[in-house]
Amino acid sequence: MLKAQRTSMWKTRYEISDGDTVVTVWDGNSWSIGGHFELDGHAYRVKANGWGSRYTMTDRHDRVVAEAERVYRKQWKVHAGGRTFEFKRDSVWRGGDEQLMDGDTVVGTVKRTSTWRGEFAADLPGLPPAVQVFVLGVVLTNYNAQAAAAA
Repeated sequence: MLKAQRTSMWKTRYEISDGDTVVTVWDGNSWSIGGHFELDGHAYRVKANGWGSRYTMTDRHDRVVAEAERVYRKQWKVHAGGRTFEFKRDSVWRGGDEQLMDGDTVVGTVKRTSTWRGEFAADLPGLPPAVQVFVLGVVLTNYNAQAAAAA
């Protein structure tokens, strides 16, 4: 299970850990939607379209590794490694909580665990590690954009 903890109240930077070990840092972009991270010696960049409804993760050679579509919708998808992963927002009242679906069965989650400290947890079995961080980064970016719009 991955856990994301905001490192500063002023930046959209999160330490992402697996247990007690920090595996990467999600560094959200200040002037555009998306961010970047490095995992296992590989650098990834995440960009969104102008509406933030479609995200693309590329490696350092600008090859597309994963794509997310319809992100602001109740149901959205991630395409990676020739597979499609379907997500569904848990509830309109629990902003930021997403469920990884296999048909009608919930097989994983991304949940906000602390509003005040800006913490999230992701349990996404079956997804490659970089794609897990990508999904978590998309959820973090979406949550921060909604929070900024509400302020």
